[in-house]
Amino acid sequence: GWQFLAAEIVGGLILIAISSVLIKFTYPKEWMQAARKKVEDEGGDIEEDFDWKQRIKSKEGWRLVGHKFVNDWKMAWEDILIGFTIAGFVAVLVPESFWSALFLADATHLPGWLVALENALIAPFVAASTFIGSMGNIPLATVLNDNGVLFAGIMGFIYSDLMVPPLVHINAKYYGWRVALYIAGIMFISIVITALLLNGLFGYLDIIPQSQKAVSEITQFKIDYTFWMNLVFV
Repeated sequence: GWQFLAAEIVGGLILIAISSVLIKFTYPKEWMQAARKKVEDEGGDIEEDFDWKQRIKSKEGWRLVGHKFVNDWKMAWEDILIGFTIAGFVAVLVPESFWSALFLADATHLPGWLVALENALIAPFVAASTFIGSMGNIPLATVLNDNGVLFAGIMGFIYSDLMVPPLVHINAKYYGWRVALYIAGIMFISIVITALLLNGLFGYLDIIPQSQKAVSEITQFKIDYTFWMNLVFV
């Protein structure tokens, strides 16, 4: 529904703001300098001593683009393949009742704020364990929504594509494990806070979605507003 679209836009801005504040106060200068040196050392002898206007007009510039594209895919393709494979098994084999129990969907004896906090805290770890990134997390988020997971948990799950193991591993290849885990830690804290703020804000405005649609309904191809928005943004 439109609420999730609005939440992703508003939450994205909140997430950026929170991450910026956290980085400002925790920035590991020595680690980042070492990471930059690692990237430069592994970059080989590629010359980058001309600006983008020169690059786009020259064969050398396009050679650099091709070189970086190939190198990026060499670094990432195994993680992407593993991620999609695991995501497929998880989406098919894990019973829906498991998600309800994990996210305390039936714990009516607990205060709502505590369940929301638990949902927001555990959602990033669930996303990490499924290896699902931004291209595969929405169908599973729909399953979670269908099984009573709170809005805080849904949004925490969706945003956690920024800290799934394949992405952390790719960051580690580029920058080293210290920086990769630092980035993941910053993202985890930011995601939890953002999910809780969104849950509180949308609850206050009484616009938290109550969708109970099946995944098959969500994933069917239709020429509707979603199609046109996807076309525009692509």
